Amino acid sequence: MLVDSPRFAKPLVKNMEAMGGVRRMLLTHQDDVADHEKFAAHFGCERVLHRNDVRSRTAAVERQPAGHDPIEIDRDLLMIPTPGHTRGHAVYLYRSEFLFSGDHLAWNEPRERLYAFRDACWYSWPEQAESMSRLLDYRFSWVLPGHGRPVHLDPERMHDELERCVQWMKRVAGGV
Repeated sequence: MLVDSPRFAKPLVKNMEAMGGVRRMLLTHQDDVADHEKFAAHFGCERVLHRNDVRSRTAAVERQPAGHDPIEIDRDLLMIPTPGHTRGHAVYLYRSEFLFSGDHLAWNEPRERLYAFRDACWYSWPEQAESMSRLLDYRFSWVLPGHGRPVHLDPERMHDELERCVQWMKRVAGGV
């Protein structure tokens, strides 16, 4: 499984081959797709991207779920639509432990808290705040972002940090 698309660099591809290849590429949003076509051609992997973020460059993506409800991609993998950063942004929850958050959520090391990228919200900050609040229905212990620092916390502390982040987002959005 590969989340978002790095550049198709030979050393990276060689390491991926050594680990058994790539069966599925999960794209969290439209602007982190880089060399997705090259990875798909090389590994024969299925790509997943929310329909609202499909553009001409990603029109051939094999799986394009739509709507706002969570979508089961696999037995242990859930795609959770989280519009905000982009209209079709989605996060992926793997084994109810690892949240691949794309450009929606990361760890702020100096402040020791989760944060969202207000100045990199291209679609709708109020909608991003609302979609983040839906993540409070889930428990996980890892946040693995597209940008920023990953973090591992006890699930209860992670939930508390997420709740604090959502409250801040809603205040900034003028919602609470």
